[in-house]
Amino acid sequence: MIYFLYLCARVRTNGRKLRYITAMQDNTIPLLDCPKDYLIGDASGRIMNEYGRFPCKIQCTVFAVLARGNARATINVTQYDFHANDALLLESGSFLLIHEFSEDALVYYVLFSSSFMEKNTFQTRLTANAMHMHSPIVTITAEQAGIMVNSCKLLIDATNCTPSMLNTEKMVNVYNILQMTYNGFFRAQSETTLRPQDRKNEIHYEYCNLVLKHYHEWHHVSKYAETMHITLPHLCATIKQVSNNTAGDLIVEAIITDAKAKLKLTNLQVKEIALSLGFDNVAFFNRFFKTHASVTPKAYRLMV
Repeated sequence: MIYFLYLCARVRTNGRKLRYITAMQDNTIPLLDCPKDYLIGDASGRIMNEYGRFPCKIQCTVFAVLARGNARATINVTQYDFHANDALLLESGSFLLIHEFSEDALVYYVLFSSSFMEKNTFQTRLTANAMHMHSPIVTITAEQAGIMVNSCKLLIDATNCTPSMLNTEKMVNVYNILQMTYNGFFRAQSETTLRPQDRKNEIHYEYCNLVLKHYHEWHHVSKYAETMHITLPHLCATIKQVSNNTAGDLIVEAIITDAKAKLKLTNLQVKEIALSLGFDNVAFFNRFFKTHASVTPKAYRLMV
């Protein structure tokens, strides 16, 4: 944390791709990906509520801290409550749907675009800890949150200078420090509260990881059980006990969330979306979507 603040002080003084529609909120918060290599700023609850209209598949990497207020959001296939002094890490490819954000909420964030992540080499990346994807928030101390907020403010000031005091090389260093800092946050949390040694939690984390990687091609729980080398009944019972959801529910949730995001944020035809999610028969996909979303894909796309 000290190194992060030190760096900020130095900066201040010295194949086929989906056709995603570009969407910005207040010309500041990107709905999908950063229009440039990085963005640093703060956002109110009013602005963040824009993410509550429909699920978004975030293409950028997000580091954020909730300075005040509270929120409730679904990230990937799990709903979370956020409170002041919570730190958030969203990896590229994460699904986000905000259900509620208090009016007094204030978030400070540092975003790195997918192109920035692809074209640069970093000293550190996410640890092998699966909790990043399934517990993307961690409560830190008020002192730690204060340092993160002040660091973001310094970076905002550096960005707003003319010319900007930030460049790609410095932002690679910022990413490395943020990543190490957040890895430390999550490691401390896992050691004290998440009990990664618990076999049931390990199965749940591994299953969720596999679902998020393969939901577009593996629609049956039996395939996941086979890959994990455990029996189907044991997998189903464990997922139900840990998450209070059935194993099949998590697959359906991932498919429907992705479908909703593509319907709202791309120009893809329904048939193309169905194929991208592993459905060869568009009629079957339409029935599947209506069963779980209560409307047809075309009707959902037209909803405001």
